[in-house]
Amino acid sequence: MPRRNREIKLIFTVLAVFFVAFLAVPMIQVLMKSVMTDSGAGMTLANYAEVLTGEDFLKALGNSFVISTCSAVLTTTLAFILAYTVHYTNTGKGYKGLITRAAVIPMLIPTITYGFAIIYTFGKQGLLTRLVGTQFFDIYGFNGLLIGYVIYTLPISFMLIHNTMGYIDKKFMIVSRLMGDSPFQTFKITILRPLLGTLATSFIQTFFLCFTDFGIPASVGGSYEVVASVLYTEMLGSVPDFGNGAVVALVMLVPSIVSITVLTILERYNVRYNKISQIELKKSPARDWIFSIVSGGILVSVLSVFVVIFVVPFVDEWPYRMNFTTEHLGEVFSDYTLSSVYTNSLLVALVTALVGTLMSYGAALVTARSTVNAKLKGVIESIALVTNTIPGMVIGLAYLFCFSGTSLQNTFAILIICNMVHFFSTPYLMMKNSLSKMNASWETTAMLMGDNWAKTIVRVVTPNAMATLIEVFSYYFVNAMVTVSAVIFLAGTRTMVITTKIKELQYFNKYNEIFILSLLILFTNVIAKFVFQKLANRSQRKENLVDMKKIRKMGLKRVAAFSLAAVTGISALGLTGCGGGASAEDQVIIYSNADDEAVEAMKNTLDENGYEGQYVFQTFGTSELGGKLLAEGTNIEADMVTMSTFYVDSAQEQNEMFKDLEFDVDTIDEFPSYCAPITAQEGTIIVNTEVLEENGLPMPASLKDLANPEYEGFISVTDIASSSTAWLLIQGLISEYGEDGAKEVLTGIYKNAGDHIEDSGSTPLEKVRAGEVALGFGLRQQAVADKADGLPIDYVDPAEGTFSLTESVAVVDKGDESKDKAMEMAQCIIENGREELQSYYPLALYNGEETDAENKSANPKVFSEPLTVDLLEQHQALSEECK
Repeated sequence: MPRRNREIKLIFTVLAVFFVAFLAVPMIQVLMKSVMTDSGAGMTLANYAEVLTGEDFLKALGNSFVISTCSAVLTTTLAFILAYTVHYTNTGKGYKGLITRAAVIPMLIPTITYGFAIIYTFGKQGLLTRLVGTQFFDIYGFNGLLIGYVIYTLPISFMLIHNTMGYIDKKFMIVSRLMGDSPFQTFKITILRPLLGTLATSFIQTFFLCFTDFGIPASVGGSYEVVASVLYTEMLGSVPDFGNGAVVALVMLVPSIVSITVLTILERYNVRYNKISQIELKKSPARDWIFSIVSGGILVSVLSVFVVIFVVPFVDEWPYRMNFTTEHLGEVFSDYTLSSVYTNSLLVALVTALVGTLMSYGAALVTARSTVNAKLKGVIESIALVTNTIPGMVIGLAYLFCFSGTSLQNTFAILIICNMVHFFSTPYLMMKNSLSKMNASWETTAMLMGDNWAKTIVRVVTPNAMATLIEVFSYYFVNAMVTVSAVIFLAGTRTMVITTKIKELQYFNKYNEIFILSLLILFTNVIAKFVFQKLANRSQRKENLVDMKKIRKMGLKRVAAFSLAAVTGISALGLTGCGGGASAEDQVIIYSNADDEAVEAMKNTLDENGYEGQYVFQTFGTSELGGKLLAEGTNIEADMVTMSTFYVDSAQEQNEMFKDLEFDVDTIDEFPSYCAPITAQEGTIIVNTEVLEENGLPMPASLKDLANPEYEGFISVTDIASSSTAWLLIQGLISEYGEDGAKEVLTGIYKNAGDHIEDSGSTPLEKVRAGEVALGFGLRQQAVADKADGLPIDYVDPAEGTFSLTESVAVVDKGDESKDKAMEMAQCIIENGREELQSYYPLALYNGEETDAENKSANPKVFSEPLTVDLLEQHQALSEECK
């Protein structure tokens, strides 16, 4: 066997082992979930039958194909125009540099903020709408998704096309013109054809980024449901169904087979050049002006969406109190956890970029610079396409299933590995495109001169690929800084990164703080991109490519040592978790889905009773925490949880994970022995009084009023399939009108809500605050707080009654590793914290308590049946019939 192939096969083996362990095995876990019964005791195809025969799923799947295709075509076209302006016009060098830098700015901002930026820019009270005095178009549904997806995917598409254009030999344009070809023929033969494979790659890349994204549909998708929304509902809805969710995830992978076939066919159109000739482009002022103006218009349109991020956080209360303030900035940076979370993000991003770049380079060498069996190359190609098609939250959940209870759980190592796998596709394709455009005879020539393959790669290929290597490093770093979809399930209390902090703030409706943290990430990434670009530019200078003496000094030993150091670093991260000493390990970790007020009340109680510094609070959305409870069981990091009671019951039934409480609990209603209630959340009608008055709408008095036709387009409610907040509304309807009457009213409410049937319980309040709608149904205490804060927000306790859901505290049973302090703290919260908790949540839960008269709802009621997961599923079915 030639030495060259032995070394290539060694690289291939390392990559294969890595992806088997961290892609194949976790996805097999997902496959197993798809065919397991709910009890996990047997196998069944019922999950497939339920999903694939569902009309809603098929409609969502069709919607996903339509919007993803439109977005991919538009994005690839816009990216081509930008890249063409840079490479094939005589526009000024400075302007070209501006285009190159500006085109990638959106990828420097967390995608979790895109939807909110669109709402605050184009919405009814958005920045652009207020400036021009009118709303140009409806931002929800297809329009909002198209805008969000194009902004999201444009940087990736541009990077792919821009990088490949740099390796096209322009001298063939002269040859074409000398042969008498028309301008269009010259364009087709010398530009379009060499780019065909890359354009197809761009389309497929952007298609699947759109196809698998959840963040943008969650904000502006409206009633235009896509398959990623279905996946979220199944995996992280108010009652997660991991079996059905696994089926949806696997269905989303099917198009990757078509993609592999298409790219394999297009590979024959890949053009190699022995050298890259620089020529003086034909002068054409009209061409230069047209493309310069169009490119400028594209970038202004894209970047203008993010202007609002620089404005809203520095306004007292958008859009009502418009005076300048830095109060929100101070609140963010006064958070004592911010510095450690920011450091965590930098560490994860840097190590991800370092090891990810080495991995992508090795994979590209196998496929682009070797003569190994085509089947081996096909394996790498398949891995790249599969990683591109798997949604981040699916990878996160797969890792949750696979690595719970192992030494990797809640470590930086699992975050880094997840990022490497999640983002592998684009860096690999960038490296492959770069290497495939280089002279194919370099290795052969070097061997004839006595150098082995490895030395040739280090001394010749690597220096010529250095600019792309730096771009790949930059790509990994930036994406690791902004990603949230996968790591939200994997980050532990001490390995939390800044995007998970943003997710936490979203749960608390703190969008000013979200924008500020987004700016922090933006500034970090801008600085990083500036440094990386300087290094890339330096590597492209001729003297750096031909100064072989400097290159030879590096030698293979340093490369090997560099790689070994990176691997050792990850191993250390995995073993140590990079966090905490002995004192930190003794701290009680508390997971909670409670609102900000409840968390602060519990912290105050613990601190005042001698537990300050002995615990760490980590908050989640209800769905995220519910998913962790059901998936991890006793392997969960937390020692204590505060959570919606019906979720606690479900987790205990499935995993038997909570200890019986060791203290007396004197509740008014009966609760299981393993939990005690801490709060009761009430639902109410939330009103934006200004919007109501502007549109001449009457104040509603009941839930039934929300079904009146006059409110069409002015209502936002949550979907019970994805948020338990909606259960409070449905309880009221069923209790007052019976199931048949409830269906009639709910059908009218859903019709009026239209695009504003939300997945998140906090979204109706946010849309009412932002003036997008006049009415919403949400949590009562949030509306009470907004009204007290002087916003034009009021609330109406519906005539049908104000119903409630309890949240309870429970202590995780970890056997010998259980912490006694967790039980003590649970007792402390129940016995000493109720007074402050009742100031926000006024309902009495314990004998001897009285419902706070000042904040008491007008007509509190209790549903006639116990609130269980089974009952919730029955009401979900009723809700689906009304859509």
